[in-house]
Amino acid sequence: MTEKPMNSAMVLAAGLGTRMRPLTDTLPKPLVKVAGRALLDHVLDRLDQAGVTDAVVNVHHMADAIEAHLKTRTRPKIRISDERGELLDTGGGVVKALPLLGPAPFFHMNSDALWIEGVTPNLPRLAAQFDPARMDILLLVASTTASIGYDGRGDFAMAPDGALTRRAERQVTPFVYAGAAILAPAQFADAPKGKFSLNRMFDRAIEGGRLFGSRLEGTWMHVGTPAAIQQAEMAISESVV
Repeated sequence: MTEKPMNSAMVLAAGLGTRMRPLTDTLPKPLVKVAGRALLDHVLDRLDQAGVTDAVVNVHHMADAIEAHLKTRTRPKIRISDERGELLDTGGGVVKALPLLGPAPFFHMNSDALWIEGVTPNLPRLAAQFDPARMDILLLVASTTASIGYDGRGDFAMAPDGALTRRAERQVTPFVYAGAAILAPAQFADAPKGKFSLNRMFDRAIEGGRLFGSRLEGTWMHVGTPAAIQQAEMAISESVV
């Protein structure tokens, strides 16, 4: 499989981070530190290592603090998608940022997407597996049972060819979205205006048989609350012993 470079990425850093309170009463969630490094920097470091040269970061909650922090970075090159006036949710945020991202498929990352790598780094592998002829969206998905800090019922079931389907209401499924994806910009040509969830695009891709998943190698960490930070730091510490 030939590796396909993804030169651009969008990182979602505009959310309110309510589940991370009280830390986010005075600090935006992307700047909360895990193992001595801001969550946002963990994500940008992964993108840099994967060869991404340009990253668009959207901002809303405590936007000034995030912008000031990003000025300390030189790689990847950062551009800001400003949502100070209106928080556009995950889908609307992408639509606003598209002029900065260009026409090629791009990485899409939650600012708290955190994992311990396995043998093969996950983002280059995700790029290598993306096939625009078959896919509109390729999600990095993690095992619900092998992840740290996650106790939910999962998000998706995955067919042998990687095609994803949603978990039914009372169903338990083996995979959870790990907060990293590759998106094809063309699918947003007729996207809704204003605020909407990216889940709407996931569901439309499922209907067309064009939502696929790639299983994360290594250990995914769900860092959604202050208590989860300690679990993640213990796992990271153990992984480098």
